[in-house]
Amino acid sequence: MATKKGAYENAASDTDFRKKYDRAEYAAQAEAREAKEKEEGRLRYEAKLAGKKYYAPLTGDETLTQARATRLDVSSNVGKTMLMPAGAAVGKRGRGAGFYCAECDLTFKDNLQWVEHENSMAHLRAIGQTGEVRRAGADEVRARIDRVWEREEGERRGEVRSLGERLEGRREEEEMEREARRVKRRVLVEKRRAEKEEEGKVKMEYGEDVRVEGEHDEDDMMASMGIMGFGTSKK
Repeated sequence: MATKKGAYENAASDTDFRKKYDRAEYAAQAEAREAKEKEEGRLRYEAKLAGKKYYAPLTGDETLTQARATRLDVSSNVGKTMLMPAGAAVGKRGRGAGFYCAECDLTFKDNLQWVEHENSMAHLRAIGQTGEVRRAGADEVRARIDRVWEREEGERRGEVRSLGERLEGRREEEEMEREARRVKRRVLVEKRRAEKEEEGKVKMEYGEDVRVEGEHDEDDMMASMGIMGFGTSKK
């Protein structure tokens, strides 16, 4: 019976393309995972009996907690629509609709819970921080106070200078607005005076019976409605 050969003259079978798994390696990984979960369960139980909250034990590779360099972004996804697979999150565990923490694999429905979690000891341990802050020395405290004082003094001087500039600019704007109103009133007065003078010239030339535009509009409207005038019954 002829044996099957591959492209490189090697013996081949119908299942050679499948991925090979090392059963011993996966069994060791499963055993280590089970031992870790068992140890974590024991520590959680002991912490509960002692009335304390459980935190992951330190490994020695953690760093001291430092102040956050950037602000938490809680508004970048406002107004956006995200499609999440059904059943992706169970309770808070897993990525779901809301604020997601990738380090802890938790989803929070509102930003207050998320911010509180970001500042919690459990999250700090998850990102490799001890939760302890290094105690600053006297020289560092004095240097920090000097920097803050210089910054506030600089801002105060800048505010005073900018305030004076803003006041001066506002005064110039108000003066320009008043001048524009004066010019507008002057032009309006001149226009009305010219119209009255023109009406006077027309009446002097043609007499009092001349009709000036707009002067008898009310009388014409009453006449078109059949109203000739308002008399009185008093004799």
